[in-house]
Amino acid sequence: MNPARGLAAVTGATGFLGQHVVRALAGAGFAVRILARRDPSSVFWSGLAPEVVHGDLADRAALARLAQGAQVVVHVAGQIGGRRRDLDHVNIEGSRNVAAAVQATSARLLQISSLAAREPQLSAYAASKRGGEEAVRTLLGDRVTVIRPPAVYGPGDRETLRLFQLAASGAFLPILDPRARTALVHVEDAARQITAQVDSRGSNIITLCDDRPEGYEWREIMQTAAEALGRRPRLVRIPPAALYAMASIDEFANNWRRKASALTFGKVKELTHLDWGVRPNERAADALTPAYDLLSGFRQTIEWYRSQGWL
Repeated sequence: MNPARGLAAVTGATGFLGQHVVRALAGAGFAVRILARRDPSSVFWSGLAPEVVHGDLADRAALARLAQGAQVVVHVAGQIGGRRRDLDHVNIEGSRNVAAAVQATSARLLQISSLAAREPQLSAYAASKRGGEEAVRTLLGDRVTVIRPPAVYGPGDRETLRLFQLAASGAFLPILDPRARTALVHVEDAARQITAQVDSRGSNIITLCDDRPEGYEWREIMQTAAEALGRRPRLVRIPPAALYAMASIDEFANNWRRKASALTFGKVKELTHLDWGVRPNERAADALTPAYDLLSGFRQTIEWYRSQGWL
């Protein structure tokens, strides 16, 4: 790595998005320091050797070491699922701990949140992401830029993998309300857009997207996934009532097992929300042109899954 642009510190570096952010920062000329519980490795870090600070979001001493001397701290770490108290512990308290460490330095903070934070009433996850935004803005004011990705897909993502597995082998694909619109972004484009905000100034909230900020209809997403795989499964409309019924069954089963549900009522509210498009005033004024449209992004992702034996 050529540290010509200084030091960038990253939390959540071993997660799906975080691995690509590390690579993008290094490619932009930063030396990279990461927070990790153990010595990390990544298939996306060929030729890279980021400095490692061992610890987690509850370790204030480790966070202080992470931020010391950094030009920017990119806080990618977060929790997607689980119980409300666990989400709040990671997404709110963890973010507050990161901001406190940054506050003691001259660094800026890029807080990687979620488009879900725009609608905190929908779910415990959305509320926790909004809470994390508010916590860091309270401590850091105009030293923080909040970045809200929409749904992110690409190499390394195990969530979207389920969609492609179903499209590759299933006889049908589910679709939701045709009025709904969902913005998407390829992970490499997301990482590049995040890196481009390192030099941003002022207290901003920026939303990422591909070349379709208004978002995609569910039918288009599913048809594009099938096209990328060379298949033509039947598309079947799933009513919200069916999703709520599935969430009830999942919650009952997992309460009995004392596990957190994967499909919660909150997640159903997120899935059935009609407006996950990105508005013109939510984008960065100098937003980078995405390298991938939906079809080329899906094809590149599928090629990577196959190269790794995932699909």
